[in-house]
Amino acid sequence: MEAIRKQASKLREQVARQQQAVMKQFGGGYGADGVFADEAEAQQHSKLEKLYISTRAAKHFQRDIVRGVEGYIVTGSKQVEIGNKLCEDGKKYGTENTCTSGSTLSKAALSFAKARSMMERKG
Repeated sequence: MEAIRKQASKLREQVARQQQAVMKQFGGGYGADGVFADEAEAQQHSKLEKLYISTRAAKHFQRDIVRGVEGYIVTGSKQVEIGNKLCEDGKKYGTENTCTSGSTLSKAALSFAKARSMMERKG
């Protein structure tokens, strides 16, 4: 998750640098009285506005993607936590239930717990 956050930060910084570079290159298109000097400057300003809007939208889209991925990570972590708890409970049930020792349910619970533990160690 930390790697995703670092990548998102890098992308945010890159977008910000690109926006600043574009503003430096095209931003000074006004005459002395704040009015466009000619039609070419007006068109260039219009293109600049469109570029700025699209980069801003891309930045927001990127933020939404990162939030979505973080949501998946949180959900996945909770699922692993629940699975681990189920594994521990299965081990307890399989080993501690003396009244049902040898029963199919106890063996199944113990087998599940062992298999899950092995998956966690190898995963």
